[in-house]
Amino acid sequence: MADTTKSATLTIGEDSYELPIYSPTAGPDVLDIRKLYGQAGVFTYDPGFTSTASCDSTITFIDGDEGVLLHRGYPIGQLAEKSHFLEVCYSLLYGELPNAKELEKFESTITNHTMLHEQMQNFFRGFRRDAHPMAVMTGVVGAMSAFYHDSTDITDERQREVASHRLIAKMPTIAAWAYKFSVGQPFVYPRNDLDYASNFLRMCFAVPAEDYVVNPILSRAMDRIFTLHADHEQNASTSTVRLASSSGANPFACIAAGIACLWGPAHGGANQACLEMLKEIGTVDRIPEYIARAKDKSDPFRLMGFGHRVYKNRDPRATVMKQSADEVLDLLGVEDNPVLQVAKELEKAALADPYFVEKKLFPNVDFYSGIILEAMGFPTSMFTPIFAVSRTVGWISQWKEMIADPQNKIGRPRQLYLGETERDYVDIEKR
Repeated sequence: MADTTKSATLTIGEDSYELPIYSPTAGPDVLDIRKLYGQAGVFTYDPGFTSTASCDSTITFIDGDEGVLLHRGYPIGQLAEKSHFLEVCYSLLYGELPNAKELEKFESTITNHTMLHEQMQNFFRGFRRDAHPMAVMTGVVGAMSAFYHDSTDITDERQREVASHRLIAKMPTIAAWAYKFSVGQPFVYPRNDLDYASNFLRMCFAVPAEDYVVNPILSRAMDRIFTLHADHEQNASTSTVRLASSSGANPFACIAAGIACLWGPAHGGANQACLEMLKEIGTVDRIPEYIARAKDKSDPFRLMGFGHRVYKNRDPRATVMKQSADEVLDLLGVEDNPVLQVAKELEKAALADPYFVEKKLFPNVDFYSGIILEAMGFPTSMFTPIFAVSRTVGWISQWKEMIADPQNKIGRPRQLYLGETERDYVDIEKR
């Protein structure tokens, strides 16, 4: 916990209470209200927890006003440009960038644990063929605790380590097999001679009838998508993982809870919603109509992929993602794709419109990632599973940090109760 040298005075009626103020290494000061109920008999009211710090953390820092995202102090732009996903995974898990020997050992560990227990194929085949891949992933990841008993004891540091490595290693295989199952193709096993992103692409798109060679530009774009989504501080799914973990649940159950939360269109489903919006617009000539609708407060339509709940400036991840989008579109030669044409023209129109500029509604990472994944050949139903693969390391890093925190206690939010006060039961014949 940060040191405190300041305090605030809260006055309720004729009584006053001193509340400690903590100063973080970056970001706004934090008012400590843990003893408020015991001292004053009142709670705070904060729907969505938008003004409440639920924990202290050393993993990720976001300054939404300035458009800053740091992982362990490293700017996301530098990591996306100079690093790669597994190196970022190491830094999130252990706090520092690895040296060459540490990275080689970590990459080897992850690469050699990508296979799933063979019996887990039965779980995939137990779903309906038209099941959403996120439904499959939620079920399969939750079931991992039934197969890997030697890594469910959260009080054992070594078991926590093994569970962490297994989840990072096996999540791409689970996501790829969920996709293969949905399109009626045989499962493709991982290969140890491929890097993390290339392995995932091969497991998604290879077929037994012919060999599949991963294009390095596509692999690099996939790796960047993973890197840019690796962690994002105390978002909804991360908070879900932490809350589930606070009860002492096993790591596989907690990550499955995070996947379920991520499925929501306001969270991990945002890039899918963006692509569906582009398809709804349909053609370039209809863009002015939808721009006008987005400005109309009485119209429920909103431009998906523009603006962000946290970033009140440009999303720092979007700059890198746009570069990858340009590279992928150029490689694949899909300029005649009507969805992509609408996307490019919509971006130009919004950035040239004073309404969007003044409100700082710039394209975010979901806008560009959806374009890339669409161009690669992924259906929109796979966008959120890919997000889950990316975010797994963030969830695990936050989970490990929470388990090791001496202040850790089971989560128990309070409420502002507005229901009926106590009343007597009325027998049914008298109602």
